[in-house]
Amino acid sequence: MSTDRYVSPLSERYASKEMQYIFSPDMKFRTWRKLWIALAETEKELGLNITDEQIEELKAHAEDINYDVAKERERLVRHDVMSHVYAYGVQCPKAKGIIHLGATSCYVGDNTDIIVMTEALKLVKKKLVNVLAELAKFADEYKNQPTLAFTHFQPAQPTTVGKRATLWMQEFCLDLEDLDYVLGSMKLLGSKGTTGTQASFLELFDGDQETIDKIDPMIAKKMGFKECYPVSGQTYSRKVDTRVINVLAGIAASAHKFSNDIRLLQHLKEVEEPFEKTQIGSSAMAYKRNPMRSERIASLSRYVMVDALNPAITSATQWFERTLDDSANKRLSVPEGFLAIDGILDLCLNVVDGLVVYPKVIEKHMMAELPFMATENIMMDAVKAGGDRQELHERIRVLSMEAGKHVKEEGKENNLLELIAADPAFNMTLEELQKSMEPSRYVGRAPRQVDNFLKNVVNPILEENKELLGVKAEILV
Repeated sequence: MSTDRYVSPLSERYASKEMQYIFSPDMKFRTWRKLWIALAETEKELGLNITDEQIEELKAHAEDINYDVAKERERLVRHDVMSHVYAYGVQCPKAKGIIHLGATSCYVGDNTDIIVMTEALKLVKKKLVNVLAELAKFADEYKNQPTLAFTHFQPAQPTTVGKRATLWMQEFCLDLEDLDYVLGSMKLLGSKGTTGTQASFLELFDGDQETIDKIDPMIAKKMGFKECYPVSGQTYSRKVDTRVINVLAGIAASAHKFSNDIRLLQHLKEVEEPFEKTQIGSSAMAYKRNPMRSERIASLSRYVMVDALNPAITSATQWFERTLDDSANKRLSVPEGFLAIDGILDLCLNVVDGLVVYPKVIEKHMMAELPFMATENIMMDAVKAGGDRQELHERIRVLSMEAGKHVKEEGKENNLLELIAADPAFNMTLEELQKSMEPSRYVGRAPRQVDNFLKNVVNPILEENKELLGVKAEILV
């Protein structure tokens, strides 16, 4: 590997080999050749003088790209598409005269971009479905484990560990809905010519409008698409890129929220992301176990969310039928958005698959706060025993403040139950109060909600996409 030039961390550290191939030169230029074959076949089938021998020659060299010839030619002509037309013609002397016939550069460039983004969306979907599958196992396993819930990051009415996981899953489910919609709406550009009018084909087919109407549908079918966009300038609308990258930004936002929660829980020592036996947490503090994977998820996610601005601005600033100021931006923003989200989803898979839960720590934190949260139940029990609700409410308020001072200012254990037991207004013993401290009494319908969510939302998704299951995280570094 060369060490004297910049290498993208997205390819060296974060993105899987599978996603990297989708955006590789091999994928790009092999797709160009498949598109040239589809065009030649379509033109032959519609009556142009193209032979089977020419088609077979093109197919024989669809995969073996002669990059050296193309690069040398590009130095001379400064045009990437015509350089590859030339290189393909060198390998296919009988067919060189009909390669790219009637097409403009965007025929291969833009159609390939659509094909590549479609394949990349399929891989993103596969990994997103597997993240949901792993989270479903986690939620089911811990659906009954009471834990403190937090609002404003202050202890609030308890929930369960599994119920909290459903909140992460619901956001990923929304992302999957968006992804499926955009994926299902992807269309090819087709072969529209220099400004989208198909004027060159009108010339090729002697003005036969009905024959020309068949070109795009035939090319779409050969390339595995249902249809082409009905109208275009020279390019497909850059609004398509905006829709695609917005899907990635949505997934990134969900992953960021998930990773933030894991980082906060790891600070509380309630949950911990995977930490390998030989892993070093800090160069100075050998005892540390930093949430490195979750931090990386957050870092990459911010990149993807901001990256969504690129196609939006590019789409907004296109002039008339096209300008070329989209090209350099697209070469960066689209591949890098996909490579980053690929790394994010692999990290999510890795974290969920190895997530460690510490029930004893969770219980300790719960029991330190539960007396405050149980006061409403205690008050109701005291009222049923003959107490005055308003008087008891005031007594609870005062005693809670005393207990809070005991905990915060003196650094001692919560003594609220002892204070209530000593107050004759409640007429309850410490033993009676302690019996009311069963955490499961305070989680409401959380376990039931987990069961319903898995049954009615997640399991149907997993069943519908079962052929996608089984992906393991590919962590490069």
